Parts: sequence; structure tokens; C-alpha cells
Amino acid sequence: MELTYHRKGDYLFPDLVIETEETEVIGKYGMLRKTFLKEHRPNWYQSMLATGKLSRHLAEIDRQANQRLELLSEQMAKAEGVTEALKESDPLSWVQRMNSIQSRAEESVLTELVYS
Repeated sequence: MELTYHRKGDYLFPDLVIETEETEVIGKYGMLRKTFLKEHRPNWYQSMLATGKLSRHLAEIDRQANQRLELLSEQMAKAEGVTEALKESDPLSWVQRMNSIQSRAEESVLTELVYS
């Protein structure tokens, strides 16, 4: 690997460029992961940022988290008997149960993927 330098006054500075890939859209869980890495794993965060792998990692975490959240919500709703029939007969109870399922599924996703 060959480095080039440029002179500024009496000092030589290396010409360093971070090669980044296309900017990917990062959602809620990717941003939460980024904040977690910055605060709790600063060395790993800086390493990923310097090698240009951070945005790809965050996009992948976001994609996995959304898929896992959807799958867990469906499985929990099925296991607890939250169906379309319940939605038609008692909509308020259905909303209450679905909100509970969503929050439990999200807590699981955050623990397993984002904050690990």
C-alpha cells in the first residue's frame, strides 16, 4: 500500500480518503444501533466507520430487525388467539392486545439485535 502526502507549511499530511459505498437508507433500528455503538463500543464503531462498512452493517441490522419484528408479532398473535374475528367482535380489545404484542416483540428485537 502506497501513501501520498501533501505539504502544509512545514508538515506532511497523508492523503487519506475513506471509501464509502452508496448511502443506504437506515431506519429506526439502524439508527438505534449506531447510537449504541457510538456510546458503548466506540473502538468498533470507529473501525467500521474507517473501513466504510458501517452503513452496510446498520442497514443490515435494520432489515433484520424489521423482519424479526414482523415474524414475532405474527407468531405471538397466533399463539394468543388474536384474530380477525376478535378484531370484528371487540376492536378495542384487539388493539390493546396487538399493542402489547408489538411492544413485547420490539423489546425482544432490541435486546437480541440492536443492543448486543
